[in-house]
Amino acid sequence: MKIVLIEPAPDGVHVFTDICMPRGVLILGSILKSAGYEVEIYCEALGPFDLREAVKSADIVGISVITPTAKKGYEVAKTCRGYGKKVVMGGPHVTALPDEAMKYADFVLCGEADKSIIPFMKAFEKGEGFESVPGLSFLKDGRAVHNGRTSFVMDLDSLPDIDFSLIKGNTKKISVTPIMTSRGCPYNCTFCSVTGMFGHKYRFTCQERTLKFLRDHRALIEKGGIKDGLDWVFFYDDNFTADKKRVKALCREMIDTGLTPTWAGQFHIDIAKDPELLGLMKKANCFIGCIGLESINPRSLELYNKKQSVEDIEKGIKEIHKNGIKIHGMFVLGSDQDTVDTIEETWRFARKNKIESVQFLILTPLPGTKTYNDLEKEGRIRNRDWSLYDAHHVVFEPKMISRYELQYHTIRAMKKFYSPLYTVADFISSLLSKPLRDNLQVAVWRLRAFKIIRSFVRDNKDFTESLRG
Repeated sequence: MKIVLIEPAPDGVHVFTDICMPRGVLILGSILKSAGYEVEIYCEALGPFDLREAVKSADIVGISVITPTAKKGYEVAKTCRGYGKKVVMGGPHVTALPDEAMKYADFVLCGEADKSIIPFMKAFEKGEGFESVPGLSFLKDGRAVHNGRTSFVMDLDSLPDIDFSLIKGNTKKISVTPIMTSRGCPYNCTFCSVTGMFGHKYRFTCQERTLKFLRDHRALIEKGGIKDGLDWVFFYDDNFTADKKRVKALCREMIDTGLTPTWAGQFHIDIAKDPELLGLMKKANCFIGCIGLESINPRSLELYNKKQSVEDIEKGIKEIHKNGIKIHGMFVLGSDQDTVDTIEETWRFARKNKIESVQFLILTPLPGTKTYNDLEKEGRIRNRDWSLYDAHHVVFEPKMISRYELQYHTIRAMKKFYSPLYTVADFISSLLSKPLRDNLQVAVWRLRAFKIIRSFVRDNKDFTESLRG
């Protein structure tokens, strides 16, 4: 059988608009191919494609969505069914809302689908046995059937290698090679959907497997399989440095074997408490860390259930910078303790601490999270257009600030931080202390971000004005 997997792109622009990095569909596609199925993958972020032509010879179409791509995913599913195709959907959004997804799809695979995708395909081929597929939701005699959740993949090394050749389209637009070395997170931030999808328990690939991923990346670069000359890796684990001993050992191996592409990852601020770890990460060519700083309002940090203080954040930034690693700081604005002053103080804090790049994200009630459940119970969710659930649009009623103020001042804070004047001044002032190439890279990022923000303001003028009422 032939399976076509589709990953819709979110609408509009955001800070990461230029970064194309396919993920979940690549793993499932590689699993299916290893089992003997014919697979094609279409990622909308790589460019538009003819949907009718893409699914023409497919026996079944799989669509992976997160909340901001759910609306578009449902439209794709509806169109594919109009072409006479069966559709299965997966991803964090439909895992939280399978009944909603079944209005558009024939089947929904909830949770991690790595272990359930092959049993599902076997049942699909036979046209029976769907009741025994873990994590599957489907309709039987007009009634919704929800099978028990599939168990998590505990042995990540059992998953096949990623096969980039499955992707149709211009793969040279892939600007970063995504590498996953772990799943799960023991933290329980109220706004985060990670644990609902991957659970609380950390699971890791072995060190040799991770090194193999890096060797595969090098081979991909040498063959020109992704964007020319861009030797970048992104470890897209939710917390790459969760096991510090593991990361230290990996960095030593990377250094010893010369497998040191420029790399980035998602880290917890607590890495700053381990100088040896920071030193090894820098030596292994870590360029920047994406760190969930979340807030500089202590009361907001408590509400988010974030196990860190403002003092931890400030000290951590200094230590990480001292070791030559840059920071992409992610802040979440709009908690029940935030005001206009909080937003103003946040961008000033980011400048004062010389954070290289930021995202000021608007608190978003993603289905399956405590934030969603609380706001739903309180009747404070004001918009159900999933395409707006991208952390750049206000979709709920804040407590200490109006919806318009939260929208307007968050975007204003982004514009303030990324102002060309500040970017140029910072570039000039740091010429004597940092490598020119690194400074230039950050300056280019910032100027591009400012341009994207201006486009966002223009495209969302009517939405922002609609919040005044």
